[in-house]
Amino acid sequence: MYKVIFICHGNICRSPTAALLFTQLVDEAGLAAQFEISSAATSTEELGNGVYPPMQTVLKRHGINPSGHRAHRLSAQEAQNADLLVIMDSENRWGLSHLGFAIPAGKVVELGQYGLGGEIDDPWYTRDFERAYAEIEAGCEGLLLKLKEQLPPNKS
Repeated sequence: MYKVIFICHGNICRSPTAALLFTQLVDEAGLAAQFEISSAATSTEELGNGVYPPMQTVLKRHGINPSGHRAHRLSAQEAQNADLLVIMDSENRWGLSHLGFAIPAGKVVELGQYGLGGEIDDPWYTRDFERAYAEIEAGCEGLLLKLKEQLPPNKS
């Protein structure tokens, strides 16, 4: 099973959106049995909180149910067990480097490189939740295409 963890600062906007979108794409591709998908924060500011309400609105508008998500900080165990840690911007890379444990080399990639290019700005600050959604969606689509090349053939 390929383990992907989407990472952002608080785990209430971008990373849960990416995890929910990627899960949907993986399900639609018939690959759910080959992936374990989650999200996490680099900070402790939002621990236990659900998806930020304006992002919930955007997700619901796109037919995605955000209920059940609770923000948590990435643990050393999660980082060790993951195949890929997908960050949204350079601030997240900095945050990972300050968690107090080593992140295995080669596991960290930026989601934007698989989509529209560039960083996915934090909508908490930009207030543009639709743009963040579109950038995350493009990144998730591109990431899935890339990962499908690396997966063993699906025996269904």
